[in-house]
This record gives sequence, C-alpha cells and structure tokens, in this order.
Amino acid sequence: MIDYAAAALTAAALLLLYAVHRWRNPRCNGRLPPGSMGFPLVGETFQFFSPDASFDIPPFIRQRLAWYGPIFKTSLVGHPVVVSADEELNHMVFQQEGELFQSWYPDSFVEILGRDNVGEQQGTMFKYLKNMVLRFFGPESLRESILRDVEHAVCSSLCTWSTLPAVELKEAVSTMVFELSANKLLGLEPSRSKVLRKSFFDFVRGLISFPLYLPGTAYYACMQGRMSAMEVLRQVLEERKQSAQALGGGARPHGDFLDYVVQEITKEKPVLTEGMALDLMFLLLFASFHTTSLALTLAVKLLSDHPHVLDELTVEHETILNQRQAGNESDGDTVTWKEYKSMTFTSQVISETVRLANIAPGIFRKTLKDVQFRGYTIPAGWGVMVCPLAVHLNPEIYPDPVTFNPSRFKDKMEINRGSRNFMAFGGGIRFCVGADFSKLQMAIFLHFLVTKYRWIQLGGGKIVRTPGLEFPDGYHIQIRQKN
Repeated sequence: MIDYAAAALTAAALLLLYAVHRWRNPRCNGRLPPGSMGFPLVGETFQFFSPDASFDIPPFIRQRLAWYGPIFKTSLVGHPVVVSADEELNHMVFQQEGELFQSWYPDSFVEILGRDNVGEQQGTMFKYLKNMVLRFFGPESLRESILRDVEHAVCSSLCTWSTLPAVELKEAVSTMVFELSANKLLGLEPSRSKVLRKSFFDFVRGLISFPLYLPGTAYYACMQGRMSAMEVLRQVLEERKQSAQALGGGARPHGDFLDYVVQEITKEKPVLTEGMALDLMFLLLFASFHTTSLALTLAVKLLSDHPHVLDELTVEHETILNQRQAGNESDGDTVTWKEYKSMTFTSQVISETVRLANIAPGIFRKTLKDVQFRGYTIPAGWGVMVCPLAVHLNPEIYPDPVTFNPSRFKDKMEINRGSRNFMAFGGGIRFCVGADFSKLQMAIFLHFLVTKYRWIQLGGGKIVRTPGLEFPDGYHIQIRQKN
C-alpha cells in the first residue's frame, strides 16, 4: 500500500534540495567567478550589512577578497551580484555603460531613492537630467554665485560655533551643509528647512540597513523619513508652480534650482514629470549634504590627529592671505576663484579624505548581455557592484593605505575626473555632477577654519564603518577664534 504522505514529503524534500542546488549553482554559459550565493532568497545579505568599528575594508569584502580574489559572486537582497575590486573590470563597467552594462540598484535601494530617481534613468533621459543639473551646479555657476553663498554659510556657522562650549561636529556640519543645499536647490530659509532636515536625518540613519519594513527597524525609519521629506518637497513644488503661474510663464524670480524644475515641468510638452522632478530634488538634497558633511567631519578629525598635515595646510592658506594683502587683490576676507584654484595641497587633503571615507560603498550596474572577463562569465541580467573602497585601500595601489597621507596625490591631476584607481565620485558618464560643488564647500570650510580659528578635541570621534557610512561618531570639539 502506497504511503502518499511519505511520498509527498519525499518529493517536497527533493524539490527543496533541487532548489537549493540551483540557488547555489546558477546557470551560466561559461565559468562564474568564485564565491558563495549564501542561503536561498537572503543570500549573504546579513553579512553584507554587518557594521565594523575599524578603519579598514569591511569584513564582508575583506574576507571574500582573501578567499576568492578581487572578483567574486554573491547574492544580496535576492539578486545575484558579482563584486569587483579589480580596477580594470571597474573601468570596463564605467566605460561600457549602454553597451555591456546599465545603471541598476537592488529593489530595496530603489524604494529608498525613488522609482523615478536619476539612477534609474538611461540614455537620453539620463543625459537630459545630467545637463539640467550641470546648468545650475557647473563651474560657471560655482564661480559666479555659489562661491559667495558657500563662503557666507561657512563664516556664519564657524562664528556661531565659536560661541558654544562644545560642538558635535558631524551634526553641526550636516546642518550647515543641508541649509546651504536646501537654499540653493529649493530657496528655503533655515527656519523652514528645519522640518525637512529632520526627515532627511531620519532617512540617513537607516539608509544602509537590512530591508525589513517593520516598525522599530532602521529600514522602516528610513522609509518614514523619505515619505516625510517627499511630502515637504511636494508642498514646496506646488507652491512654486502657483507662484510661477501668478508671475507668468518663464519667470525665474528665486534664482534656485527649483526655478529650473518648474520651468521644465510646466512646458507645453514637458519631458520631466513631477514624479521625476521630486525624486531628482530628493536625491540632490541627499547627495549634496550627506556626502559633503561626512567628508568634512572626517577631514577635521584626520587633521586633528595629524598635526604635521594641519601645519602644511595652514601654511598654504596663510600664504593666500599674505599674497592677498600684499597685492590688494580682493576686499577683506573674500576668497576669489583664482585663490580657490590655487589651493593645491588643500585639493590633496580633500582627495585623501574621500579616499579613506566610505561614502560610496558600492556602485551598482547590471549586465545587458553575457560579459567575458579574464576567463569568467558574468551572465546577462546579473548585478555588478564596483567596490571603490577595496581599490582605495589596496596596498599595491596606495602603500600603507590606511595612513592619512595627502601628499600621495601630489601631481595626480587625473583624480579631478576619476580614474581606474580613484572612484570617490564614481566614474564614466555617471561621474558625480556635484563633485565640484562638494570640493568647493570643503576647500572654503578648511580655508576659514585654519586661518581664523583654533580647536581642540573634547572626545568621541570613534570611526564606525558600515557598508555605506564611515564617520567619527559623537565627535565633539571646542572651537575658538584665533587672537
């Protein structure tokens, strides 16, 4: 007599074993890179999101580089992914976008950044959005107007901080940069940007977290922060549209990026939808304040820990002041564009800071067809995660890689647009359009900090590294004007 229950259990067990086998051994028209796909569905996601209180490559990447080499396969949040710490493959990924690769992020990241965010746009639409942003944040705008706004924000903030008993630097710098960004993008005054800032801070705290949407989880807090921020952005956009209608078509009375946005979405045949506009403004706000504030905080911490670098930086900026006074080239303390472009060692300090910082933990792409590389096949439809940090901390490329040594960037001018060995701002056609804006803010901040102020560390500053963030946690300083 047949035992149907036993037969059913046996069949289910065999199906489960087959499913596990297929998961661990994906189909491929060639040889896959080495690695592990982890457990079915979750893959190695938990290991990827594990934090690490060290200044080195996160354990997830570091261990697998030791086990498998610079190219390995894994599975993250349900997607098969090849992780690359190989500078030649990374370069290929950036240069072959549209041919072999396209921009792609896992679904959980897309939910966080928005379905219509610029990272999801391809081809002509991406170029349109990129050019739109560059119209406002390109070199001409930086030189003619944004430089003065950055200078005002920096001087005002430093003056305020110097009257306080102590400053938690990451929070203070984040507030300064966010208010500047909100003003240039949306025309918001500090009083109104406060609500939006809180939403973004909630968003950032859970940005790189396991995608479990349940109350109490970091991912839930992140998504709630996004929803709150998007609601404010919708209100601001609607108000500006009504204002533009009242003033007549083509009016740009505010001189901010939102003017460009309204001008585009109110055309007779608009290319830009409101959904795309909102996701674009959300992403620009996030990128412009988050990356710069982390890098600036880390820069101050590193300068405090390396007084010889601080001394050399101070000499460069005091030389600028002396030359200004001798030549009477500008009024008062105003920095000229020529002076900014002359800050050679400052540029090296910024490059070394963002090299060490883990601001962009992974840059994702997806293969459009089977890709052959050094005997491996990356199947069509697989994700590829370029890992800048693994390259930036490779001792064969950067000797003694965890040491803060800005002079290593002396005479390396190719870093201005990225290279095989320097990807702090991405690479290829998607090189960060806000890179020049970010570097300008850092340079002006450091100029006034080292020439007008002195500071002491009061405690904190523990480096915390996760797959997406690295920052001095709870870093308190006391800042005072120089005599």
